[in-house]
Amino acid sequence: MSETSKNQVKSKERVAEHGEVFTAEREVKAMCDLVATQCDNVDSTFLEPACGDGNFLAEILDRKLARVKKDAKSDKTQWEWLSVRAVASLYGVDIMQDNAEECRKRLYEQWDKAYKAACKKECNEETRESIRYILSKNIVCGNALTMMCVDENQQDTEQYITFAEFNPCRKPYMFK
Repeated sequence: MSETSKNQVKSKERVAEHGEVFTAEREVKAMCDLVATQCDNVDSTFLEPACGDGNFLAEILDRKLARVKKDAKSDKTQWEWLSVRAVASLYGVDIMQDNAEECRKRLYEQWDKAYKAACKKECNEETRESIRYILSKNIVCGNALTMMCVDENQQDTEQYITFAEFNPCRKPYMFK
C-alpha cells in the first residue's frame, strides 16, 4: 500500500484548500463489501469521482484480479484478456494532478505484479502498454463537481472530462 494510503492526510493545507482526506483501508474494504458482487465482476464499471491515489480503485482492482485468476486458471491469453477488461472498467477523477498520477502508477504496478505472477516469463510489453494507455485515459485530472478538466492550479478549463469505454471497443463519452 502506498504511503499516502496509510495516512489519511497529506498536509493540512491540502485539507483546507481542497478538502482532501483519504479513506482508510478498513472503511474501503467495508464499503466494497457492500457491493461485493459488482467488485467480483470483471466487467462491472466503477467511477471514483474523488479517487485520490486510488484507495477504492485499488481494492476493486484487487477483487477483480482475484476473479480473473480464478476464471483464467493457467491460460495466459485468457488472463490477459480478462485483466485488460477489469482495468478498463475502472474510472477515476481527482482535482490534484499528483493524485491522478499516483493512482495511475499504483493501479499499473498492482496489475503488473499480478500479471508477472500469472504469466511468469510469458509477459509481453504490448499488454503492458495497453494497460498504461487505458489508465492514462481512465484516470484523469479534473473537477468532478463541474465535470471539467482542470489546469495545474486546479482551475476549471473549457474542456469536459471525457472517458473512453474500452469494453469491447473504444467508445468516447463525456462526463456531464
